[in-house]
Amino acid sequence: MATEDNTLSFARDIQSLFREEDRESMDFAFDLWNYHDVRTYAQNILERLTEGSMPCDGEWPEEQVALFRRWVEAGMPA
Repeated sequence: MATEDNTLSFARDIQSLFREEDRESMDFAFDLWNYHDVRTYAQNILERLTEGSMPCDGEWPEEQVALFRRWVEAGMPA
């Protein structure tokens, strides 16, 4: 989770939200475990997470979507 100063980290807080099957499913476009790829497509990922079309096998719980949104709004720290 976020550090004491509430700074989120891709490696610590975001990468693990994406399962192996999510990574394999999106591998044709980008790597969900790669910071630079997720940063590049973060707005599109957030949009799809919010509308529930990603991941393809069911919506994330709202807490996970909110965590991803906070990371994006925080400037997507590595």
